[in-house]
Amino acid sequence: MPNLPITPPAPHTPEPDIVEAAPVEGIGGVLDALLRRPRAVLHFLHVDGGARLIAPQLIIAIVAAALYGVIVGTFSGGAQLWAAPLKITLGLLFCGGICLPSLYVFACLAGTQAKLRDVAGIVAGLLALTTLLLVSFAPVAWVFSQSTESVAWIAGLHMIFWTIATYFGTRFVHTGMTRLGARTDGTFQCWTAIFVFVSLQMMTAIRPIVGSADALLPKEKKFFFQYWGETIQAAQKAARPSGEQKTIERD
Repeated sequence: MPNLPITPPAPHTPEPDIVEAAPVEGIGGVLDALLRRPRAVLHFLHVDGGARLIAPQLIIAIVAAALYGVIVGTFSGGAQLWAAPLKITLGLLFCGGICLPSLYVFACLAGTQAKLRDVAGIVAGLLALTTLLLVSFAPVAWVFSQSTESVAWIAGLHMIFWTIATYFGTRFVHTGMTRLGARTDGTFQCWTAIFVFVSLQMMTAIRPIVGSADALLPKEKKFFFQYWGETIQAAQKAARPSGEQKTIERD
């Protein structure tokens, strides 16, 4: 009987969950895990006792949103130094609370067995990760806020930062729902669109955030795109006399 070569057994490769399942505890541990290994956060959110991670995520979101709000408020100074952090923090939490029920319903329709606690943990992670990214942009935002007087320009810059941060935050949601067994049929892309529109309208409802006004909150109701268009038009009108004056001086 011929001697058959003996093939050594393949090395055991741990499952991704086992690799990433190092304990996630405390605010510092959650913060580090959100940035370095978000799958570990999602893993522990869906095991017994996972609800304990929701509070640290919300604390991170509140502190980070307030810090970024202070930077936003430095553009106008004065009352905006406390009004902008307050509005951004409360507005963000309100958006998460408003969109939580729809995400839970979408999760059920997508075929998951998710509990409301699971979905709440994912939304808390969305808010925490989004605000952490915003804080990372804060030094850049501060430099530009001290270099221009254009409300439209600096607001556009903050919109860019918010878009980038929201992309990574909603990606956390999609990953979490996939781990729960949700079908990838575009359901959560629809929810992402809802979350984005709610956030944009919330910014308009609690305006001004970047600029300043006589009242803390607006008395007139406006749709976001209408208000944004008016802001751009006002910036163009404010810049036009300066351009015309330069033309006259050249002539």
